Amino acid sequence: MPRFVPPVADESTALLAFLAQQRSALRYSVLGLTEDQVWSVPTVSELSLGGLLKHTTVTERRWVVAALAGRPLPGLWPIEDSGADLRRAEGETVGVLLTAYQQAAEETEKIIIDLPDLGVGCANEQAAHWSARWVLLHLIEETARHAGHADVIRQSIDGAHAADLLARAEG
Repeated sequence: MPRFVPPVADESTALLAFLAQQRSALRYSVLGLTEDQVWSVPTVSELSLGGLLKHTTVTERRWVVAALAGRPLPGLWPIEDSGADLRRAEGETVGVLLTAYQQAAEETEKIIIDLPDLGVGCANEQAAHWSARWVLLHLIEETARHAGHADVIRQSIDGAHAADLLARAEG
């Protein structure tokens, strides 16, 4: 993904492109690391790269699938254990996390593209006061914040910076 999102023709495409760029930064943060490194907590924070990937995936699905599209997400909505999405569960690997994140991204893009416009309110009545536009902006904010966390965590593990990882990922 280029350093800057290229010019786009419409708002939906622009917001999805900015979200995709932040997702890429988060995905690249685990490039070349072992499972132990991905789940390590190298700072005084309780955050790990694996936990951040899992959390952003779950958060995106909650906002887009449960709130915006109004679809049931048992175990994710309503939130039953607010810290579970930062902890490693049995069988979770980097590959599992990255696949789930990609699936969430595809699900988000499909739901957004199918909307008549971004002014549409969330279908879930608990979130009906928020629009699709607000949801996308919030997800960009949330993902960018966690991509920044991931950059600091990655630097704590092996000194790699997001820009270096982006260059490595793109060859």
